[in-house]
Amino acid sequence: MLRKLRRRFGISARAVTVRTELAWYWRWLGLVIAAAVVVAVAGWMYDAGRRFAGFDRGEIEQELAVARDRLLKLEAENKELGALAHAGDARMQIERTAQQQLANQVKGLEEENARLKEDLGFFENLMPAESRDPGLSINRLRVDRDVVPGQYRYRLLLLQSGKRVAEFQGSLQFIVTLQEGGKDVILTLPGDAAADARTDPKAFRVSFKHFQRVEGVFQVPAGAKLKSVQARVLEHGVAKASQTYNMS
Repeated sequence: MLRKLRRRFGISARAVTVRTELAWYWRWLGLVIAAAVVVAVAGWMYDAGRRFAGFDRGEIEQELAVARDRLLKLEAENKELGALAHAGDARMQIERTAQQQLANQVKGLEEENARLKEDLGFFENLMPAESRDPGLSINRLRVDRDVVPGQYRYRLLLLQSGKRVAEFQGSLQFIVTLQEGGKDVILTLPGDAAADARTDPKAFRVSFKHFQRVEGVFQVPAGAKLKSVQARVLEHGVAKASQTYNMS
């Protein structure tokens, strides 16, 4: 018994180690710090490796930002150039339309000038009016096909010669000879307003003293062939002058 006590509590007893016990949250904090340090070192090593290999993320992002700005500027310039091109096309179209209108006006003036020259030549031939019989006459009757099917345009010159002529008031009448369905058909224009609503009798009235140039259109059935047109000048329903135009 004594020997056991000496062995346990005596000089020959086993050494006892005293340790300080750490709380669990301090251990977890140390682990988190160590993990953060490892991650930071790993990221630094990764970036250092890319920079060493010639790849810099900061420079790439900067170049990408510059490229985006350049793209935005190019898109803005492209829109501006497109607007200018559209405006140029619009101006060109306006200029073309104006040139076409001007050409049409020039053509109309040339035709009017040609008609005036014809009238002047005709009147110059009529200067010695004393040697001519006074009265009413139809001159230079012409009938042409218009662009509308069945529509024809006529042109004539009414002349009243003699001394001290009074103003003439009357109307025009056209005797139109057609070939329709293999048969000859004669139409009188203007006809009955109820029978031909397309013809306005007011368009055939004339009023002049010495001369009057008359132009207009008349309508016939679209499928009919026009053979001849006789123009008459009527005064109180009586024909005073006439002239016939044969279609070629």
